[in-house]
Amino acid sequence: MSRLLAATLTVALAAALAVGAALGVVALLEARPDQPNTPMITYEQAGREG
Repeated sequence: MSRLLAATLTVALAAALAVGAALGVVALLEARPDQPNTPMITYEQAGREG
């Protein structure tokens, strides 16, 4: 096998692995349940009646 063909196959395999890893990370992040967007601490404003 020529060196050029081996280098081409190595680059193609590395690119495929990188794309697969990126898609895997995105899939893991989307699989997480959404966290509620509620503040842990709330402050009342002085002078306002609610």
